[in-house]
Amino acid sequence: MRFATWESQGRVSAGVVSDAGLHELPPRTTVLDLVRAGLPAALEAGAAALDGPAVPVESVRLLPPLEPPTVRDFVAFEEHVEGMVAPGGESVPPEWYQAPTFYFTNPYALVGAHDDVAVPPGSQRFDFELEVAVVVGRDGASLSPEQARDHVFGYTVLNDWSARDLQMREMAVKLGPAKGKDSATTLGPWLVTADELEPYRDADGFLALDMRVSVNDTEIGHDLLSNMGWPFEELISYASRGTEVRAGDVLGSGTCGNGGCLAELWGIRGDAAPPPLRPGDVVGMTVEGLGTIRNRVVPGIDLPPVAPARPRPRTRTR
Repeated sequence: MRFATWESQGRVSAGVVSDAGLHELPPRTTVLDLVRAGLPAALEAGAAALDGPAVPVESVRLLPPLEPPTVRDFVAFEEHVEGMVAPGGESVPPEWYQAPTFYFTNPYALVGAHDDVAVPPGSQRFDFELEVAVVVGRDGASLSPEQARDHVFGYTVLNDWSARDLQMREMAVKLGPAKGKDSATTLGPWLVTADELEPYRDADGFLALDMRVSVNDTEIGHDLLSNMGWPFEELISYASRGTEVRAGDVLGSGTCGNGGCLAELWGIRGDAAPPPLRPGDVVGMTVEGLGTIRNRVVPGIDLPPVAPARPRPRTRTR
């Protein structure tokens, strides 16, 4: 089943997606409410909503399918690391293989499947990142991978928009990414429940979904989700290690390989080709079984430069 959130004439609704369109859930019911209620209850509520009238998808503005309490983003594709961290034939850092790595990103910066996305202030190297996100369906702590599989509610497409120049500056200080990543993250077009994707699971337990990204209808990248170094159950398990995950938390796969972002290609080729995103560019992403998102890049706001730090005075007393 597919769940969506949308806005029409100033009113926000949540509902179920069918071939006929969008079927609204009872008023004030959110997709996050359904996730917290658990997959069986959500499927029951969705089946009841399908008996109601359908609103054409093209007549509304799709919002992110849910408002997650937290958003973590992993770096689970080895090929992406080769282009980003180890270009020019260098070895992938051995630390990457030891455990999944993630950072927390901004849950307030989520945008819908067809929303415009502004260039972050001061950035000249704006980029996309083609990912799939898993949505946690049950609270849990220190979960084993086997337990984590029962905590999956569903999946959605994620575009981790990235200001590469800002990102590289802050990561040179051995911290981040932060401002390089928190301008926008697209989630959508809807949240697909885990049961719908089980037919795509391969013999190793990975979801073999076709992933493609284009800029202005020219394909840039193409990969399979099953090229992840860890399945989503391992990512949830690691995120919960010594702490907890909660229903509604979003965990991104990290960028796929083979052109899942521009910076990976820059690292492999040694130059900025294709060029960074500019206002007017349209980035489209399609993931098998999950749907398509398309966002247009627009100019960002013009802000004063950031003030540099003053030299340390080195005085020890007043």
